[in-house]
Amino acid sequence: MNDASTTASLASRIQLVRSSSGIEAWLIEDYTVPLIAMEMAMLGGSSQDPATKPGTATFLAGLLDEGAGPYDSTAFHDRLDDYAIELGFSASRDQISGQLRTLARHRDEAFDMFRLALNESRLDEEPIERVRAQLTASLRHEANDPDAMANREWFATAFAGHPYGRPSKGTLESLPTITRDDLIAYRTKIFARETLKISVVGAIDATTLANELEHVFGALPAKASLSEIPMAKPNAVGTRKIIDLDIPQSSIRFGAAGLLQSDPDFVTASVLNHILGGGVFSSRLFREVREKRGLAYSVSSQLAAFDHGPLHMGGTSTKNERAAESLSIIESEIASLAKDGPNDEELDIAKKYLIGSYPLRFDTSTKLAGQLTHMQVEDLGRDYMDRRNGLVAAVTRDDAARVAKRLYGDGKLFVTVVGRPEGM
Repeated sequence: MNDASTTASLASRIQLVRSSSGIEAWLIEDYTVPLIAMEMAMLGGSSQDPATKPGTATFLAGLLDEGAGPYDSTAFHDRLDDYAIELGFSASRDQISGQLRTLARHRDEAFDMFRLALNESRLDEEPIERVRAQLTASLRHEANDPDAMANREWFATAFAGHPYGRPSKGTLESLPTITRDDLIAYRTKIFARETLKISVVGAIDATTLANELEHVFGALPAKASLSEIPMAKPNAVGTRKIIDLDIPQSSIRFGAAGLLQSDPDFVTASVLNHILGGGVFSSRLFREVREKRGLAYSVSSQLAAFDHGPLHMGGTSTKNERAAESLSIIESEIASLAKDGPNDEELDIAKKYLIGSYPLRFDTSTKLAGQLTHMQVEDLGRDYMDRRNGLVAAVTRDDAARVAKRLYGDGKLFVTVVGRPEGM
């Protein structure tokens, strides 16, 4: 992307492209460099995994580029290498995503390889067992990683009985049971034009893209067969769960209900999160936990705007003998923010940072395509890049105080701790 581009000028350059059968994409033409980046997303993700087979979506995402159409896994990757094509897929809790990056002169080959991966992935036995082994090795590593354990236990307890409570990567028990038929069934259920969101940035015009959209996505079924996922709020808020592990440090995860990104208060909540723990060096948690007391190397918070159970969350790691003190400070800062809101200086620093850093989300074609797809998924509108900084600038101290009470409520959290915390 051209560094001189502004978010406002980018927003005005978004074109809505429609293929002959109605497949839509957002396009920003940019010929600064001869590259094309595409990102697509479909609703689904690990929340649509069969209840007894968590990890199915992640497993499938890892296999889509492991052979498709006439190419087995080796031939498929050789062809990607021959044309310098970057292609991959991933699964989150709510989506299956695909990414493509290619030189403009290899456009036809790149889009065709993406088409094959999406529509004709072979799911051969060798790559299935190889990816299964990779996922299993990752799970074995995480089984002894205190941060991963704390996070896994947080979701398992907070969303017990809900799809979000199941581990998105699966378990050591579920992975061996996932068959090729399960992967095909998931693909058949989820892959459809109905929920498809596509963004393209780079050296391609609208007419050419419309033809490529039809070629790549035209064979997908019209409708998905999504299971209904109920809205949920985290259980066990106000309690702590300690998982004993003989290590010198305790890993802490905390959280409670948050706001959907479609909520009118979400931008204000983002400013508050920056003040609490999202701003790293300027945040309250960094200042109180690390700078003043040296309790932890890092401490942070974030908003997780999941479709069916949004959260505000955070975490840190600290010595066992300082874990209770660290958590007490975190809870105190959240309660203080909920009671009194931020002060003028905090609000000003947060707003300036969020406004000034916003263009960094668009400084490459790949990042820009990802942001455009996110804007589509969240139904933010093509003018969001024009409006966003104005929304941040308009947040007043009264707004922040009101939303802080709404977001953080009574300050109660559900907390998981892995280690041997003293005095907790």
